[in-house]
Amino acid sequence: MANYSQLATEIIANVGGAENVTKVIHCITRLRFTLKDKDKADTAAIEALPGVAGAVYNSNLNQYQVVIGQAVEDVYDEVVEQLGDSVVDEDATAQALAATAPASGKKQNPIVHAFQVVIGTITGSMIPIIGLLAAGGMINGLLSIFVKGNRLIEVIDPASSTYVIISTLAMTPFYFLPVLVGFSAAKQLAPKDTVLQFIGAAVGGFMINPGITNLVNAHVGTNAAGKNVVVEAAAPVANFLGVTFNTSYFGIPVALPSYAYTIFPIIVAVAIAKPLNAWLKKVLPLALRPIFQPMITFFITASIILLLVGPVISTISSGLSFVIDHILSLNLGIASIIVGGLYQCLVIFGLHWLVVPLISQELAATGASSLNMIVSFTMLAQGVGALTVFFKSKKADLKGLSAPAAISAFCGVTEPAMYGINLKYVRVFIMSSIGAAIGAGIAGFGGLQMFGFSGSLISFPNFISNPLTHHAPAGNLMLFWIATAVCAVATFLLVWFFGYKDTDVMGQGVEQKNAFKDAVK
Repeated sequence: MANYSQLATEIIANVGGAENVTKVIHCITRLRFTLKDKDKADTAAIEALPGVAGAVYNSNLNQYQVVIGQAVEDVYDEVVEQLGDSVVDEDATAQALAATAPASGKKQNPIVHAFQVVIGTITGSMIPIIGLLAAGGMINGLLSIFVKGNRLIEVIDPASSTYVIISTLAMTPFYFLPVLVGFSAAKQLAPKDTVLQFIGAAVGGFMINPGITNLVNAHVGTNAAGKNVVVEAAAPVANFLGVTFNTSYFGIPVALPSYAYTIFPIIVAVAIAKPLNAWLKKVLPLALRPIFQPMITFFITASIILLLVGPVISTISSGLSFVIDHILSLNLGIASIIVGGLYQCLVIFGLHWLVVPLISQELAATGASSLNMIVSFTMLAQGVGALTVFFKSKKADLKGLSAPAAISAFCGVTEPAMYGINLKYVRVFIMSSIGAAIGAGIAGFGGLQMFGFSGSLISFPNFISNPLTHHAPAGNLMLFWIATAVCAVATFLLVWFFGYKDTDVMGQGVEQKNAFKDAVK
C-alpha cells in the first residue's frame, strides 16, 4: 500500500472512533492504542482490513494493539495526522521501540535491514501494477494457444494485423513498465509529493524513449529526400571489462542497456530524485518552484541514470552472462540446479534480460535452448508458489491477488506472482526457488531439450520437436511432464509447510504470534 490514509481511517473507526482514543504509540510492528472503552473496538473488523495482520487487547499494558508489520510507522503517521498531536507520546513510543527491537534490543543486522528495505520498496511499488501485468500475461498466454503453428488451436495467423495488435496490447504494460513503476515508486517513497510522482514517470519514459534507444540500435529513419531508410547502429565509443560503451554524453562514454521491462533502475532513479526534489523545494523561492524544481530534478536524475546506472547494469550483465555460459558448459544437470534456484533473483533487479542473447544464440545455432528450459521451470515454480498461497490462505484479498498471479505465471509472466505475493512473503519466494531447482535439475540430468522462447506450462508445445531438425529425443515431451509434475509437487509442499502462514506479516518473515510475544509477558 503506497497510501495508508484509508487504512488509518478504517482502523480509527473500528477502535471506536477518534473520541475513544486517548493515546496512540507504536513499536516495531504494532500500533498501540489507549482507549477510553476497549469494548468499542471491533477486533474482527480490524483483522479483516487489508494490511492488518491481527489485533489484540493487552490487559497488562491497557493497550489495544493492531499488528501492521513493516509499514507500521507509515500507518502511525496517518493515524496521528487524522487524530491530531494530542494523542502522541514520543517517550512511550521510544520505550516501546526499544523493548521490541530484534534480538532483545540489539540492532537489526544492517544487511538484513537493507534487504527488507529494498524488497519492501520493490513490492510496494509493484502492488498497484500487479493486476495490469497479470492481465497482460494472461492475454499473451491465451494468444499463444490460438496462434497458428503452435500445434494447439490454430486460429490466428502470427503474420496478421490481429496478432500484432493483440500481442502489442498484452505486452504494453511490460514495455512501459519503467513509466508505471516510476510513478508508483514515487508514490510509495513519497506519498504526498505529487511532483515527484510525475518526475518518476517522466524519467521512466526517458529510459525507453525511442530517441535514446535509436542511438545504439539500428532503426528506420528518414533521409534528406524524405524516404524511409535503415539507419545502422552507431559504432561503439569504447570497451571496458567486456562492456561496450555505445554512445557518449558530454564526451563521457555511456553504456546504454535496454530499459524496457525493467524495474530496479527506475526505483533507483526515484530514490535519487526524492531527496533532490525535497531539497529544491526548501531552497527555491516559491515563485520559481513550479518550473525549476521539476526541471532540475528531472534533468539531474535522468543524467545520473544515463551515466552511472546504465554502465553498472551493463557491467553486471556482462559478468553474469559469462558466468551463466560457463556453468552451462560444465554439466547440464548441475547447471540446471544452480541456475534454476537463482534465476528469479535476477528478475528482482531486472537483470534477467541478459539471458535473452544467450537463448537467442542457442536457438539460432541448434534450434534448442537448455537455458530457456531451465528458465521455464523457474516460471512454473513461482506460479505454483502463488497458487499454494491461494489454497492455504483464508484472506479474501490475498486469494483474489494470488489466483490471477499464478495463472499469469503459468502463461509465462511471473512478475505478478513475484511482486504481488512471493517476495512480500519472502519464504514463499525461497521455497519456490528451491522447487524450481528440483524440477530443473531432474530435467537437466534427463537431458530435456526445449525448442522455443516461451516458458512455464503454456510452453509445452516447445518440447515436441526441433524446428531445425524436425525431431526431438525420444520421450522428450514425457520427460517435460514428469519434471513439471515433480517441480509443481515439490514447490507446493515446500511452500505449504515452510513458506507461508496466514499469521505472517506482509514484507517480513515475522509471525503474528511472535509479534504478540512481548505483549503478553
